[in-house]
Amino acid sequence: MLVMNYTMMTDFYELTMANGYFLSGKKDEIVYFDLYYRDVPDNGGFAIFAGLKDIVEYIQNLKFTEEDINFLRSKNIFSEEFLKYLKDFKFSGDIYAMPEGSVFFPSEPVMTVRAKAIEAQLIETYVLAVFNHQSLIATKANRVVRAAKGRVVAEFGA
Repeated sequence: MLVMNYTMMTDFYELTMANGYFLSGKKDEIVYFDLYYRDVPDNGGFAIFAGLKDIVEYIQNLKFTEEDINFLRSKNIFSEEFLKYLKDFKFSGDIYAMPEGSVFFPSEPVMTVRAKAIEAQLIETYVLAVFNHQSLIATKANRVVRAAKGRVVAEFGA
């Protein structure tokens, strides 16, 4: 089975912010962030929460490889102390979330991250990308099935 390392699937901004937390001594400050939609697409009223399994797996397996560290070192903007920190990085925060498939409404938190500032920063891009994409698909599928009113629905997406 192929296991993908998505650690570097992040905005460079997240890494520079993490470096800032590290250098300023704020990396271990506990922060909270809530995950939510501002507006439900297409005036649908509600959305379906999806992506939790992938988010949890990502966080549990988040690690910077030697190749990742060398790439970051080549940018000549990160301190060696920060790169050493990343090499030994392990998420130690807490995730509180609605169950996968839950209905939620605009501005209603579906997930709360409680973690050290640097840890929360490093997971932000992946969490947002997976949540937004998978919840959008689940919500659209729910709407299609409801609109079919009991008729068979088939999806042949590419």
